[in-house]
Amino acid sequence: MRGAVIHAPGDVRFEQRDDPKIIKPTDAIIRTVATCVCGSDLWAYRGIDPVTEPQPMGHEYVGVVQEVGGEVTSVKPGQFVIGSFATSDNTCPNCRNGYQSSCVNREFMSTCQAEYVRIPQAQGTLVATPDRPADELVPSLLTLSDVMGTGWYAAMAAEVKPGSTVAVVGDGAVGLCGVIAAKELGAERIIAMSRHESRQKLARTFGATDIVTERGDEGVARIKDLTDGVGADSVLECVGTSEAMRQALRSTRPGGNVGFVGVPHGVAIDGEELFFSHVGLRGGPAPVRGYLPDLIDRVWAGRIDPGKVFDLTLPLEEVAEAYRAMDERRAIKALLHP
Repeated sequence: MRGAVIHAPGDVRFEQRDDPKIIKPTDAIIRTVATCVCGSDLWAYRGIDPVTEPQPMGHEYVGVVQEVGGEVTSVKPGQFVIGSFATSDNTCPNCRNGYQSSCVNREFMSTCQAEYVRIPQAQGTLVATPDRPADELVPSLLTLSDVMGTGWYAAMAAEVKPGSTVAVVGDGAVGLCGVIAAKELGAERIIAMSRHESRQKLARTFGATDIVTERGDEGVARIKDLTDGVGADSVLECVGTSEAMRQALRSTRPGGNVGFVGVPHGVAIDGEELFFSHVGLRGGPAPVRGYLPDLIDRVWAGRIDPGKVFDLTLPLEEVAEAYRAMDERRAIKALLHP
């Protein structure tokens, strides 16, 4: 088969790779219907995460089951399925407590920008859709593999409640999906922090009521201005930089909560400042698997359309261009069709 391989920062190639095979009885093989490039993939592409040898790329996927191991009974060949970027048996104590992304048998997917993918722990990881989806639903279903589920977790971790005020730090796909989540969870006011007109427009389409273009201390001051000097009830940190975390913490009211889902790079939190802020902080890799049945229902019923975050669609063989477009911020998120 063919798939994406990163050889060095800025060097992603589409090349021959070994066909995946059933290795364990808990595995499944899927034929990829759609995959994509994630903002977190850019850490390696930009050389911030080291690339020491060629390695496959990609952790978001939807597809059709081709083959299952002997212990997999929850899905069968021919079904259209979605799975999380983090595999899970969905039975261990961490899974039962709702944190499937901390499953004791967890593996992080990293080979999904390809024509076929082996899914470990398929019994607990994959969820089948009610039927084969129409083509127009595929982009939204693909977001559930990561960015929509991650935006949802950001809102849950920040304890978004009906009638609340929410601020979203980050206007990438996860942040925009966080706007959707906040809206679905009943937030009355949703403040999207963005400097890019196309992303601002999409944020408003998803439910943002206010746009803040300022960053850093000026961004914090603007949030305070919009909230009678108090701060937001819930803040979603969807970037992963020190500046974004600082902005999120300082934009939250005492007693409010920050949900942080941006993969941290260089983030350090001052313990004394956190102590006196009375701000709650929770985050980590999103337990996407736990949200999949509910989010599939919302997409299937037309309640949410997170697939709009894909503003570039390319054949998988043009994966290098997908990376370039996202790196240069010419695209919010690039969808790839094998």
